[in-house]
Amino acid sequence: MLVYLIGSLRNPEVPHVASQLRAAGYRVFDDWFAAGPHADDAWRDYERARGHKLPEALKGEAAWHVFEFDLKWLKKADAVVLMMPAGKSAFMELGWSLGRGKPGFILLDADPERYDVMFRFATGVASSIEELLRMMRGEEMRQGVARRESCVSA
Repeated sequence: MLVYLIGSLRNPEVPHVASQLRAAGYRVFDDWFAAGPHADDAWRDYERARGHKLPEALKGEAAWHVFEFDLKWLKKADAVVLMMPAGKSAFMELGWSLGRGKPGFILLDADPERYDVMFRFATGVASSIEELLRMMRGEEMRQGVARRESCVSA
């Protein structure tokens, strides 16, 4: 099973979680992390220097390249895991994947200061890598989509 690991370029735990998932027998896509912690800032600064705001920047070749790269692997993935803390892009990737019927899990880094009921859209929310692995192997993986659909249709 191919797992797309979603997270922040600034989260140094990404390679460690990826390694733990690999040790558990999963194929993991986390190559996006190689861009480094300042990739988004460098892109923003470059586009601003060109006089572009975000809407124009999103139409540029650099944005298309990164978007298509990530989308290719999101499409290939059998499941996704969003590592907290994470930003807007990560939640867009999780939502897109869930909308395509893929199991999508959230791995918390701590008990959040602010609770969000919409985390219920996820197939499962785990407080530890061990809990995540149990969810991925168990009933959460097999029935997550049906549970999510019944939650949304109620």
